[in-house]
Amino acid sequence: MKKIQSSTIFVAAVLARITNLALRLSRRMKSSIAIAAIVAIAILAGHTVSAQLTAPSLTALKNVAIPKPENLADFVKDEKAAIALGKSLFWDMQVGSDGITSCASCHFHAGADNRAKNQLSPGILRVNADKSPNPDTTFSIGQPNYTLKPEDFPFHKLADPNNRLSTIVSDSNDVASSQGVFNSKYDSTSNTVTQVDDPVFNVGGTEVRRVEPRNTPSVINAVFNFRNFWDGRAQNVFNGVDPFGTRNPNAKVYKADSLLSPLTAVSVRLKNSSLASQAVGPPLSAFEMSADGRTFEEIGDQFGSGVLNNLLDILKTKKLLLPRDRAKKLLPLKPLAKQAVDSEDSVLGQYRSGTGKGLKVTYKQLIKDAFKPEWWQSTQLIQVDKANGNTRKVVLAPDLSSTTEEYTQLEYNFSLFFGLAVQMYESTLVSDNAPIDQYLDGNTSALTAQQQRGLTIFQNKFCIACHAGAEFTAASVRNVQTKGRLTRSPAPGNPIEDTGFFKIGVTPELEDVGVGGNDGQKPVSRSLSEAELAKEGTFQEVFGEAPNITPGPNDAVESVALFKAPGLRNVELTAPYMHNGGMLTLEQIVNFYNRGAGDDNPNVPRLPPLNLSDEDKQALVAFLKSLTDERVRYQKAPFDHPQLFVPNGHPGNQTTVTDDGTGKATDDLLEIPAVGRNGSSTPITNFLATP
Repeated sequence: MKKIQSSTIFVAAVLARITNLALRLSRRMKSSIAIAAIVAIAILAGHTVSAQLTAPSLTALKNVAIPKPENLADFVKDEKAAIALGKSLFWDMQVGSDGITSCASCHFHAGADNRAKNQLSPGILRVNADKSPNPDTTFSIGQPNYTLKPEDFPFHKLADPNNRLSTIVSDSNDVASSQGVFNSKYDSTSNTVTQVDDPVFNVGGTEVRRVEPRNTPSVINAVFNFRNFWDGRAQNVFNGVDPFGTRNPNAKVYKADSLLSPLTAVSVRLKNSSLASQAVGPPLSAFEMSADGRTFEEIGDQFGSGVLNNLLDILKTKKLLLPRDRAKKLLPLKPLAKQAVDSEDSVLGQYRSGTGKGLKVTYKQLIKDAFKPEWWQSTQLIQVDKANGNTRKVVLAPDLSSTTEEYTQLEYNFSLFFGLAVQMYESTLVSDNAPIDQYLDGNTSALTAQQQRGLTIFQNKFCIACHAGAEFTAASVRNVQTKGRLTRSPAPGNPIEDTGFFKIGVTPELEDVGVGGNDGQKPVSRSLSEAELAKEGTFQEVFGEAPNITPGPNDAVESVALFKAPGLRNVELTAPYMHNGGMLTLEQIVNFYNRGAGDDNPNVPRLPPLNLSDEDKQALVAFLKSLTDERVRYQKAPFDHPQLFVPNGHPGNQTTVTDDGTGKATDDLLEIPAVGRNGSSTPITNFLATP
């Protein structure tokens, strides 16, 4: 097997020289020039000063173990059933509050999103210097329901794209992202969704679907990430409830060791489960999939069993007040009921209904097949008192109060089932047979001469510093476990940063602070930056382990505007690029790095210019295209899927839409046909049909 080993990074002598040089430069040169020189030396030495560590070797991805929680068997009894459950939930349009939006609605195209209409969001994540919100709600590239065009990119245009100091032709803090749901509020007492006026996402006063404030990353190979989301808020440890892992010590699920055992609230901890942490975020997001105020218990109640309904036949008064349609929701929902499933679906084919739509099993049965009974078997109920701070207690039967809600154990633990099942499905979405993998496994003809030249440039220009190893990201489980959760930056003062998170200046730092934001937990909202927690002395309290670097009183920490380095596999298919979606082509990405990145401040370059020739650039782009697995391009297993209908903007344009009679614009739904294990004969179409 052919391996290309990356070099050992920064021996002690080089560290000393850089430190001395930094001191001399800071005294003799302008700070911006000093920073550029220091960073240049650091890049040439390996782009990190974390320690004398060897970065993960560049090897075929199939040689890298898929991360998995060690205690998974404490929860899952049948992994194949869990994968089937996860694939169903991921693609099911019934999961969204609107009955249309699924997880896959933003991840149907090479794990990402290639829609171009109604995909703009203004700078709503902008903050002030003290990080207090300062959202920009005005659009500049186009208005809501605008259709993006190639000439709109890049969002930061320079007269000379190779010179970061050249004249700025245009600049925008708009974000190209993914449309989600209309602005709405969920009322659990009446099981109704009420429209809420949206002052931002509307056309002439008619509401359109809201658009997320960050570009959609691909879920393919996301299993290798130590944390997920651009800002890393989806924690490596899954707590069974929400994205925040051990940051939320109050997260509990209920367990019953036997049918007659009492229900007990317990904390769960599953490491290497950031995909599960990520999965439970969007279904409750008022931008992505949900009416504001909906809970996972209520989704579980919607998908759950009829046990509680049978009890409520006696209590007709209360029955009308629960989050359930008393007629329609008495029976469990049929998975994928609105969607065709291919008979050759690699996972769901065996479950396919005789009608060709949906599955012949229920969600209740899939959960029972996949998970151990101690997590769903109890006939006791969990009562939530919404008038008393959402306090919870176990009861044998519902009461008559209109302020309480009762859930079965299966319904209450739905976030646990949802997160783990979706994670297990997404863990199968590994693209490990790209030309680069074949080349690294010994097939020297798998890469063209131009692509091999591009690989050399990729290594020698230290693109591998941020896009390390077979995963092509320094934010991988393997890299974090090797280097530790914290590293030191080569910038002056060697500030401490979260491993795998980098500041390259795509946008001005206050437009989106990235990992420098907070987790929003109560009563204490902490920084998402693990380096910040180490500096303030709360790292061990939060994560239950000591930091690999203990900051001293004079150590600086950098967190503002750092973002997780994305993996580069299949990058050819996942435009637009960067956390703001502001670049259209790989050529624009290469130009950005070639000029030294750092467009947020032209006087302070983030990286030294690469000084690539046109031939070098073409070779680097050709190499990046060698990271595409053809199974992804043609939707072959494991990348096959059920039918899906995704909102594709609204009939009309940015000045005129059609009101559906409720104040919302009518939807234009785009069909994504079902595909079986053998894939499609037609390749997927890139965003804006870019080559």
